[in-house]
Amino acid sequence: METKETTLDKIRNRPRFKMYTHLSKESYAENLKNYLAEHKDEFTGNVNKEVATISVLTKDDHYWKPCLALRTELDEDITVIRGVFGPSSAVWTFFMFLYFLFTILWMTFFTMYYVENQISSNEYPWALNASFLMLIFIAATYAAARFGQSKAKDEMKKLRKFAEESTLKFEKTI
Repeated sequence: METKETTLDKIRNRPRFKMYTHLSKESYAENLKNYLAEHKDEFTGNVNKEVATISVLTKDDHYWKPCLALRTELDEDITVIRGVFGPSSAVWTFFMFLYFLFTILWMTFFTMYYVENQISSNEYPWALNASFLMLIFIAATYAAARFGQSKAKDEMKKLRKFAEESTLKFEKTI
């Protein structure tokens, strides 16, 4: 098994990695189900031959309770396993909505300020300040995501270990 991870993968909101194995997609999915059953007191998830979603069982849930999405693809007789860490889909959608909303508002307010300066008007003196406020909100959203990641770092390590061990354990038996 070979694992690849780049520097960019470590600074993303949803860190990711790739693993390469000689297991088929079907046998990898079956082995993943078996490994999940063996460690049912520590992990929970859904597995099929295309995608697996795994999460760590914890006594408390927080907004960045990480999930590991494992997607399998076939590339020249080698199975590529793409792992993506992230929060639940509802939390991820909420964060993307906030980014979208604050970015659109920033563009709107900055455009209002720019057009106002071009036509020498003074109807929206607050537009530049509002655009800076939106940039602060974007940065705060990013900081909240990073804070959640740091809070869930131990769970993400467990999920990464799960991905590697579940592949290595069954790859050695072939």
